[in-house]
Amino acid sequence: MNSIPRLFCLFLISILLFGACKSKKPVVTTSKRPSTSTSTIPPKTSETLPTKTLPAVTLKPLSYQMPDIPREFRGVWIATVANIDWPVSPDSPWEVQKGEFLKLLDYYKNLNFNAVIVQIRTAGDAFYPSNYAPWSKYLTGKQGKAPASQENPLTWMIKEAHNRGLEFHAWLNPYRATMDLKTEELSQDHDFFKHREWMLKYGTKWYYDPGLPEVKNHLLAIIKEVVTNYDIDAIHFDDYFYPYKEPKQDFPDQKSFQKYRKSGQSIDDWRRQNVNELIQALHFTIKDLKPWVQFGISPFGVWRNQNKDPKGSPTQAGQTNYDDLYADVLLWMKNKWIDYLIPQLYWSMEHRLASHRKLADWWSNNNFGIPVYIGNGPYKIREDSDEAWKNPSELNSQVNYARTLPQIHGNAFFSAKSIFIKNQDIAQRLKNEVYDRPTLPPSFEPKTPAIIEIPVVLDVKTLAEKTQINLEKPLDPAIRYAMVQGGNDLNSLHEAIIHTAWVGGARVRYLEVPSLNTEYLAIRWIDHYGRIVQTQVFQTPKSTRP
Repeated sequence: MNSIPRLFCLFLISILLFGACKSKKPVVTTSKRPSTSTSTIPPKTSETLPTKTLPAVTLKPLSYQMPDIPREFRGVWIATVANIDWPVSPDSPWEVQKGEFLKLLDYYKNLNFNAVIVQIRTAGDAFYPSNYAPWSKYLTGKQGKAPASQENPLTWMIKEAHNRGLEFHAWLNPYRATMDLKTEELSQDHDFFKHREWMLKYGTKWYYDPGLPEVKNHLLAIIKEVVTNYDIDAIHFDDYFYPYKEPKQDFPDQKSFQKYRKSGQSIDDWRRQNVNELIQALHFTIKDLKPWVQFGISPFGVWRNQNKDPKGSPTQAGQTNYDDLYADVLLWMKNKWIDYLIPQLYWSMEHRLASHRKLADWWSNNNFGIPVYIGNGPYKIREDSDEAWKNPSELNSQVNYARTLPQIHGNAFFSAKSIFIKNQDIAQRLKNEVYDRPTLPPSFEPKTPAIIEIPVVLDVKTLAEKTQINLEKPLDPAIRYAMVQGGNDLNSLHEAIIHTAWVGGARVRYLEVPSLNTEYLAIRWIDHYGRIVQTQVFQTPKSTRP
C-alpha cells in the first residue's frame, strides 16, 4: 500500500520537470570544422545585418590660405579638316591616331596651355556617331566609314583632355557642306544627297543655304545632339559663316531671298539677319540644355574698316565680317548671345594694312562686357612674306601686349602643328618667357545662383602608386573637377605639381591622384562654370602614408 503513493508522486514530479524544460530552447554544441571556401559573400537573406564599423574621423581643414591661381585662356586649335593637325593620316588605325592625339595633348599641357579647340565637324560630316551626318573621311579615309573600334572617338578625346586638366571646346563649321566639288566621294548619308534643296554651289565648294529655316533647324539639331551627349566645355564656331567672296561671283541665294525677305529689306541685311537668328537660337538651345556649356566664336579679325564705318578699326582689310561674311559680331556680344570671342588677328604687330597692335586695342574697346581672347597665327612663323614673322620674339610680343589690355583675357593659337611639328624653339621660348606657370581659364557666372555643397574629406590614404581622397558624401554634381597638390612645406605648397581629378559632375565618393606621400595636401574644388567653390588644405596624418 505505501509503495503506490510514492510511485505516483515520482510520476507527477517528472511531468512537471519535463514541462519546464520545453519552455527553453535547447543549446546545441557543434564542433567547428575549418572551412575550405575562400568566399566572403554573406548569405542572401533578409536577416543579414550590416557589419558594424567604427565611424571615420573627418580631416579638419587648416586655416591656411592658399594664394589665388591666375586666370588666362591659353588655347590651341586642333584642325582636322584636310588633316591639318590630326589625324596625321586618315588611313592610320584608330590606335595609332589615338597615340598622335595624346602626344598633342601632352605637348600643349607641358607648355602650360589649358584648353584645346578640336574640330569635330568640318563639312557636313562628324568625328562622332551622329544621326545627322556621316563619319568624316578625315578620320577613316572614306566618308561614312566608321572607325574600326567600339570606342566613340569624341568621348575618348574629351576624357583624355579632361584628365590633363584641359578644357575641351567642340569646334563645328555650320554652313560649309563640302571641301570640293567631288560629290561622288560623298556618303549617301550626306545632306547633299538627303537634302539637295538645301545646297548652293559657290566657287569650289557646296554650302548650306543660310536663308532656309530648315537649314537653321537642322544646325540646331546637330548642336543639340553634341551638347546633350558629350561632356564638352564649349561649342565653338570659327570665321566661316557666309563664304568669303569669290571674284566676279555672287552667292546664289536669290531664290530664298525672294521667298523669305522682309518688305524693303536689302539682301545684305537679310543675310546678316539669317546668321543673327542662328546665333541667337544656338545660344538659347545650348543654355536650355546645359547652362554651363559656353558658346564661343572666332571671327575674322576685322569687323569693319574705318573707311566704311567710323566705328570700325583703322585697317584696310580686303574683306570684313560685317560687309562680306555677314557676321554682325558686335551685335552678338551686345546681346550676350556668346560667352567669349576670339578674333583672328593673324597679322604681325605693326602690319601696314591690319596691325595686330591696333586691332587688339580695337577689340578690347569694343567687347560689350564679353571676354575677348586674341587669336594668334603661329602658322606664319618663318613661312610668310611679312619679315616680322622671322623674328623669334614676334609671338611672345603679341601675347605680352594682350596682357596689357584690361578686356583681353587670353590667347588661342592656330594651329597645333605650327609650334609642334616645327618651330619648337618658339614654343619653348613661349613657355620660358610667357607661359612659365600653369593657370586656370576664365570662369563664368551662372544666371541663376546655386548653393553647392562643400565636400567633406573623411581621410586620405596613400599607397605606393596612388593617393585616395575619401569623402563623407557623394560629390555635389555641380563639382566638375578637383586640383590636388601635395608638399611638405606650407609656404611652397602652391608651387607643387598640380594633379587634376576630373569627375564631370558624377557623384563620386572618392578621388584618386598619383601617390603623394607628403605632409600637406591642398584641394581646390571647381564647378561647371570654372569657379573655385572651395580651397581646402589638410595636414595628412602619418598613419595614412606608407
